[in-house]
Amino acid sequence: MDLLHLFKLQKELDERILQEHNLEPKKLLKEKMLALLVEVGELANETRCFKYWSNKPASERSVILEEYVDGLHFILSIGIDLGVDKNFLFYKCCQSNKTVVQIFLDVYSKVIRFHDQPSITNYIELFTSYLRLGQALEFNEEDIERAYLEKNEVNHERQTQGY
Repeated sequence: MDLLHLFKLQKELDERILQEHNLEPKKLLKEKMLALLVEVGELANETRCFKYWSNKPASERSVILEEYVDGLHFILSIGIDLGVDKNFLFYKCCQSNKTVVQIFLDVYSKVIRFHDQPSITNYIELFTSYLRLGQALEFNEEDIERAYLEKNEVNHERQTQGY
């Protein structure tokens, strides 16, 4: 996955949103973090991995992937605010033997840790945890990158339409 390219595309979208909505970028970190938590919750809801009381199956793979890249948009945007988009070195995350539920909880924990102590180290741990979630959901890098590019276009179109 070409993360530097995704950071570049996210930066273009972020700049457009900031300009069109007259916003200051450094004042949006808390909003982005809450948005990320909401997106992770929406993703969990689509997987239904925690709904032990229900026999209803998970949503279609494409729906789950779209929810996953919604969260990726906010993680990239937070990284841009930190300045990691220019020199982001990423190490491949290894597979986890944790359940999907445990990995979701780990992602939530990493978001809260980053909120409490915003640092590049905590950001990388958050990003790694999120990529591990993607692996647990059986998305490969090509799936994620393609879905991100598609959703990025949708997000630009939404801005054009006054979303």
